[in-house]
Amino acid sequence: MALSAKSAEQIIAEKHIEALHRGFHLWPELQYGKPPALGDYRWTADLILSTWLQAETGKPPANGLEYRVGNSGGGFDALDFKFPHEDRWLTNDVPIDLSIPLNRRPYDRKIQIRVPFYGGGMSYGSISEQVMLSRADAAQRWGTFTSTGEGGYPESLVPYKDHIITQVATGMFGVREQTIQYAPIIEFKYAQGAKPGLGGHLLGDKATSAVAAMRESVPWVSLFSPFPFHSVYSVEDHKKHVDWVKTINPGALVSVKVSTPTDVDMVAVGSYYAGAHILQIDGSYGGTGAAPEIAKKNIAMPIEFAVPRVHRYLLAEGIRDEIVVMASGGIRTAYDIAKVIALGADGVVLGTSELVALGCTRCSNCERGRGCPFGLTTTDPELSQLVTPAWGAERLSKLYESFQFQLREILRRFGLRTIRELRGRTDLLLYRKSAGASQ
Repeated sequence: MALSAKSAEQIIAEKHIEALHRGFHLWPELQYGKPPALGDYRWTADLILSTWLQAETGKPPANGLEYRVGNSGGGFDALDFKFPHEDRWLTNDVPIDLSIPLNRRPYDRKIQIRVPFYGGGMSYGSISEQVMLSRADAAQRWGTFTSTGEGGYPESLVPYKDHIITQVATGMFGVREQTIQYAPIIEFKYAQGAKPGLGGHLLGDKATSAVAAMRESVPWVSLFSPFPFHSVYSVEDHKKHVDWVKTINPGALVSVKVSTPTDVDMVAVGSYYAGAHILQIDGSYGGTGAAPEIAKKNIAMPIEFAVPRVHRYLLAEGIRDEIVVMASGGIRTAYDIAKVIALGADGVVLGTSELVALGCTRCSNCERGRGCPFGLTTTDPELSQLVTPAWGAERLSKLYESFQFQLREILRRFGLRTIRELRGRTDLLLYRKSAGASQ
């Protein structure tokens, strides 16, 4: 039987992957002090390349690429695991459970995801519809979720609605009762770690006619989400928000996305009493290339400080086991996932790592309509065709597969049978500087 002709999209995708592979030969230059052509201290060339490889094979690389940490000298890169002796490890035949619940309250619907992560908010306009579909398909395959972000809910996502979180942000772009009724989880974005206090920005050349129609705005005019919600200045106001969406969709769980101010522990308690099921703590290391560097690096608290602070405070208040804490903002690897859970989170929300799996090189041109050469953070109808949803979903699924394998290996080496047993186990962590060689 003759093979069917490849589509233009398939050919483009294959050429893109070939180009990514050629990057493996660039890095001897780094040994001689030349500036890197790919990556930065947090997302090193090795991490980018290893993420691409995991998205192809479903396994961590075995060719010497570093796939666990970056080279920032701080944050998760300064933490290591304190594994016990091999005689305390679990054998390979012992089943290890990575699932976590997303509702710990005694009421409302029970939702459990098979892996301790889901996809964070990336709005229609900031990324292409094809990327949104790739993420939704992968979430459905893995029994988890992905968030729409604040740009509305494209009709093409409706077949995946049982795995879609719909976001309500300060600009209220694309917020409709119908899409709130679709959603098993509704997410209020009060702030984001990449630009706390600044709100959201979508510049005019990404606000195409299709994007503007979804957001109910004027084409080619820049859109700004204010900070904060000007209807919410107290826990009581926050509760009114929760009550509003629960009136429209009584069965939905409510997630609250906040950044990391110095009183983030008090914010967490306030969200609990307002009725939230999930608190997403969003740190400053995340965000796309559209986020201003001065905000990412100089505002709010690092996520590795915020998570244990919130965890301890909720424990002291006696409510830790009634709210789910999800960490986001700079979660790059399976090792980052395990570290932030050991610091006190229940699970994590992925963002940039998913885009890197789809070919992102961290070139930081995300704010421009034709700035992304790989068809990811673009609304251009031609560039968007560089990603086909089936191809994208397969790569994300392979990345999740690799993360799952590594998380189970970490737990096995700790002698833990569930990811839930890792939560808050700061005794299993140490500073890399005092650890000697990397594990």
